[in-house]
Amino acid sequence: MGTSTTMVLLGRHEFARALESATKLNRKIPDDVLVYGYLADANTELGNYPDAVKAVQWMLNLRPGNIPGLTRAAYQRELHGDIAGAIELMRMAHDSTPFQELEDRAWILTQIAHLYLINGNLEEAGQYAKGALDLFNGYHYAQGTLAQVRMEQKRYDEAIALLEARYQAAPHAENLFSLAEALDRAGKKTEAAQAFAQFERMALRESGIADNANHELIAYYIDYAKQPEKALKIAEQELARRHDALTLDAHAWALAALGRYEEANTQLRQALAVGIKDPKVLHHAEVIAAHLGHSRTETASR
Repeated sequence: MGTSTTMVLLGRHEFARALESATKLNRKIPDDVLVYGYLADANTELGNYPDAVKAVQWMLNLRPGNIPGLTRAAYQRELHGDIAGAIELMRMAHDSTPFQELEDRAWILTQIAHLYLINGNLEEAGQYAKGALDLFNGYHYAQGTLAQVRMEQKRYDEAIALLEARYQAAPHAENLFSLAEALDRAGKKTEAAQAFAQFERMALRESGIADNANHELIAYYIDYAKQPEKALKIAEQELARRHDALTLDAHAWALAALGRYEEANTQLRQALAVGIKDPKVLHHAEVIAAHLGHSRTETASR
């Protein structure tokens, strides 16, 4: 199997097969920087974070300052909770990207916007996302990030417009879920219900394949449809494929929705141990801890 096969497997989210393919390639061509990138990507998605970090370090050892290595190193720093370090590396990658590579520069600016967003700096996040859109008009990744900023600012109409444009450009189930959530938060319940129903149909059609919207489907069943049994079934299905922090979080949230807080806490601790600072993961941790604290207090008082 060659590099193109590995890239296809990664694109299909068949991460275990991609890791196998990349490992074989690495044995044949141990000094290929991009093959280490494939190893990093597959290991990250599978939750093999120490191996992913090693692969990224090899990328930077072999070719110091290379852009694919810098962006992957930034993602590892984000996953491990070093947001400032991630921003620094993304800026280095942007400064090294040729001026004429508009889409590549827009992608990096969008990643910087995302990092500022999860760090709670909405002004900077909005500026970088708008900068990406100014550079590459209609760039759907930047539309999604700017919409998240607008949601946090309670500027729902702007968020909905951005998410509608993103969904038209990239009609994926996960993008429809974001739009449905925005409609719901804006109080447009009828439109939100229609969007959620369409999302569920789309997500279920692809839930059995590797490239899916299962994380969003789990969130839908728990937070909106109030069908935690369905959420847990999907979460267990996804957990059989991968043990990354976001999948561990989704499984924990499904367990919590069924009142299985001790199990949920054990699962979520594995995700938090990586250092992840994703606001949704931290919110889930707070809710689960609050339920555990409440139930333990009740038990102690009896």
